[in-house]
Amino acid sequence: MLILSRKIGEAVILDEKITVRVIEISKGVVRIGFEAPNDMLILREELEEEVKQANIEAKSSLKDMDALKGLSKKFKKK
Repeated sequence: MLILSRKIGEAVILDEKITVRVIEISKGVVRIGFEAPNDMLILREELEEEVKQANIEAKSSLKDMDALKGLSKKFKKK
């Protein structure tokens, strides 16, 4: 992990495409701004975890749906 110190107004540039700038520091909270291409998704860590969990649950429910469809086909044949 790279650890840097930045002052208000200073920035870090990632891959020549993303600029992360310190906007404000107050009461132990740092506000940062991101300048990035519009097609780039930027998520807070906790939201990314929620998206991952939702995808896992959706995938699981698809397997359940496939099982139900298979069972339904068996009953229709009789």
